[in-house]
Amino acid sequence: MSLFWRIFLLNAAVLVAAGALLLLGPITVSAPVVLTEALILAGGMTLMLGANALLLRLGLAPLQRVTRAMATIDLLSPRPRPEVAGEGEVAALIETFNSMLDRLEAERATSSARALGAQEAERRRVAQELHDEVGQTLTAVLLELKRVTGHAPEPLREELTQVQEITRGSLDEIRRIARRLRPGVLEELGLVSALTALTTETPTPRELTIRRQMEKDLPPLGEEAELVVYRIAQEAFTNTVRHARATLLELSLRRRPGGVELRIRDDGRGLGDAPEGAGLRGMRERALLIGATLTLSAGATGGTDVRLDVPVRNGNA
Repeated sequence: MSLFWRIFLLNAAVLVAAGALLLLGPITVSAPVVLTEALILAGGMTLMLGANALLLRLGLAPLQRVTRAMATIDLLSPRPRPEVAGEGEVAALIETFNSMLDRLEAERATSSARALGAQEAERRRVAQELHDEVGQTLTAVLLELKRVTGHAPEPLREELTQVQEITRGSLDEIRRIARRLRPGVLEELGLVSALTALTTETPTPRELTIRRQMEKDLPPLGEEAELVVYRIAQEAFTNTVRHARATLLELSLRRRPGGVELRIRDDGRGLGDAPEGAGLRGMRERALLIGATLTLSAGATGGTDVRLDVPVRNGNA
């Protein structure tokens, strides 16, 4: 039955019931109307309107749930679909809305995978150029400075030595940037070693203490999942180092039933009321690519608590 006919029949039933009471009941209307008759009619009208409102609310309640879902849905934070309730057009509308959400999430996941894949390819290209072109050029300059310093007169030797140190520092910085763009240690030594290198090689404030708890006997996640875990840890770690003003950062990687849990907690300023930026949305998009669940919340004593639950789909957990 269509929504139109359902509402029409509900109203018709109320009006027919009211007419039957007037025809078959002892109620009469005088001319002019007396006070008691007016009160009876007013009570009857109120009862009719209340019954009609109740029946309409029950009939349209599923549409209200769909409306709330439309207003609050976020494709980066999937939630349970609205329950298919009601009949006819109402149930069809809810089913269509759920199907639309499934299609949008699938399309977004596909486009995000392409974008992130292109981003990783660009990272590798830039890292390779930094290592092969700029790195080798600075290495040649450093060797030439060392040769010239050995033949320079004493007044210039100290200045040339300072230039050498500046060049060596620039070369080390370029190599560090290249490693962040392309984590070769992740491909060669695995996720635990890559996260350890991330926390030890990244410059951090002196007041920041880092604690690591990483289990080595972890279930295999696959190359794509390991890269996602590393990139999310890298983003969270960088945010803490640059913006949180924290004194303590805890990073843990543990086995959990059905998968692996990455957790990064700090005692810094926390997320606050600032709108979600590109970095956090990028973390959510990466988590969705591997079916992981990303949770960002305030820590028990302040700061930020980032938790990533990665499922293992091959049954090796």
